[in-house]
Amino acid sequence: MELVSGRFPTIHFIGVSTKQSSIMNVFPSWAKELGLGDVSINGVDLPLHARPELYQEVVTFIRNDTNSNGALVTTHKIDLFSAAHRLFDELDWFAASMHEVSSISKRDGKLVGQAKDPVSAGRTLTGLIPGGFWPANGGDVFCMGSGGAGVAITWFLLKGEHGLGRPARVFVSDVSVERLNHLAALVDSPELKTSLVTDSAGNDRILESLPDKSLVINATGLGKDRPGSPISERSRFPSGAVVWELNYRGALDFLRQARQQASERRLEIHDGWEYFIHGWTGVIADVFHVEISNDTKTFQRLAEVAARATGRK
Repeated sequence: MELVSGRFPTIHFIGVSTKQSSIMNVFPSWAKELGLGDVSINGVDLPLHARPELYQEVVTFIRNDTNSNGALVTTHKIDLFSAAHRLFDELDWFAASMHEVSSISKRDGKLVGQAKDPVSAGRTLTGLIPGGFWPANGGDVFCMGSGGAGVAITWFLLKGEHGLGRPARVFVSDVSVERLNHLAALVDSPELKTSLVTDSAGNDRILESLPDKSLVINATGLGKDRPGSPISERSRFPSGAVVWELNYRGALDFLRQARQQASERRLEIHDGWEYFIHGWTGVIADVFHVEISNDTKTFQRLAEVAARATGRK
């Protein structure tokens, strides 16, 4: 864990393996494109489910350090909230309700915690899926994982305002009954079907029960910070499904499994690249107090800058 006061205004990146992230190459290019001036990024690596005092130490450092403008939090969003939410002067509705913090910033001398996933997930989904998708196709949604991203996606689909149509059923699985209970209390919708799973077989059963044209999401983190996939090698995707892997780096076993069935099952497959861009630009806007439009032209411009910085085709 590296907590050092930088020479320039700094955004910290709180994760598990931050130096492997594309943002380390992308951020300097974005800073130039957005006219942020002399700014820097610093990675803060913490183990999964770190001790509460470590999260408190990080948040306290950011609050007290003059050149720490804020942070983006990934993987640790729920644990950081649980350990350090009392250190914030303000929490937005999403953070307070979803019990997670993904954006830390300073405003008018106050330390502000926000949960940006509902916005990032919404913008990504409306870019991946055409309007009126569910009324036209009749598929379900299956989200594996009810951590921060899974909660945000489910809330957006069932409670948010969008033109995608309301899915008839949204299945969400997780290994934690506490997370599932929190999701059920937050969303409180008859369309939500939660399932406690202990292995890939449980996810396989749900996956194979889905109708054609369903949306299938890996929001577990498996394949990035931890090895593996939430489904087995024997599983089969529904025909014509939209498959969304929230990760864009790592072993990406779930993405590989989907690609192996892509032709036979006529799958439309997306990784987490668009989600990465929406998530980071939203937090950068908070941390450095800049306006970043969410229109298609601006998104494409920033996506092109990011692709050049990382060599992504």
